[in-house]
Amino acid sequence: MLYLVTVSTMVCIYIILASGLNIITGYAGQPNLGHAAFFGIGAYASALLTTKVGLSFWAAMPLAVVIAASVGFVLGIISLRLREDFLAITTIGVNFVVVSVFLYFDYFGRALGLGGIPRPSIFGHVLNKPEYLVLVVFLVAAVLLVCWVFSRSRLGLMVSAVREDELAAHSLGLNVTALKLAAFVFGTALAGLGGSVYAHFMTFISPYDFAFPVSITVMCMVVLGGAGTFWGPVVGAIILASAPEIMRFIQQYRMLIYGGLLAVLMIFQPAGLLGADSVFVRGGARLVARVRGRVVQSG
Repeated sequence: MLYLVTVSTMVCIYIILASGLNIITGYAGQPNLGHAAFFGIGAYASALLTTKVGLSFWAAMPLAVVIAASVGFVLGIISLRLREDFLAITTIGVNFVVVSVFLYFDYFGRALGLGGIPRPSIFGHVLNKPEYLVLVVFLVAAVLLVCWVFSRSRLGLMVSAVREDELAAHSLGLNVTALKLAAFVFGTALAGLGGSVYAHFMTFISPYDFAFPVSITVMCMVVLGGAGTFWGPVVGAIILASAPEIMRFIQQYRMLIYGGLLAVLMIFQPAGLLGADSVFVRGGARLVARVRGRVVQSG
């Protein structure tokens, strides 16, 4: 039971991370291969605020989100003037720099990491793992609601317009740089939220938890589900976060099979499982059309 709770909690954390990256990459069209850096900033900020400053989880979590968003704002101003490959390389560098700071400065615990991170408590009752899962599910629901509102808001539409054609968006009077920066800050804030939740679930973190492979994993979740779609990152996170556990019975080959399936999907379904050109979306549309046709005929 606790094993399923642990896996479910990690899936929820990855949903938060993937949803944040989808704002940056899916909606704004900005390649970000360093998302784990802001995941780590949120985790370390929350851990330090509770273990060394003495704040509660409920005070540390929003502050961790603000800190991750603030760092995202500063780095966004510097890096978002770059485009495509140059931006992707810059975000990779940011990930390595952040991990190095955690790894080589005593204040962050260096390679030994940070332990003793407290679990949240309510009226003196410390949440156990199942109760913590309920909290995380609530946070996921809140994140998805915010992302849904964003995708349908005027800001979301303008950000999507920048993704489609920056030059055309600029010619219409849109502040392209400000819109990309807003998306970057929003996405990094969600990464900080995911980091805070992760730190207080694990109660111990180390720099290696936020290394470059984690950024690639989150990017794969977004691409697999369908970048720029609402449910795509959710589906991608559920599949890729649970796949290693489901394939544990073929442990020697599970990563080979997992990588092969992902490569095949990217070749034949580059828009992802829920993208506009996905066979699943087209098949679902045809099925709905047939059902409606039969209802009309029977009526």
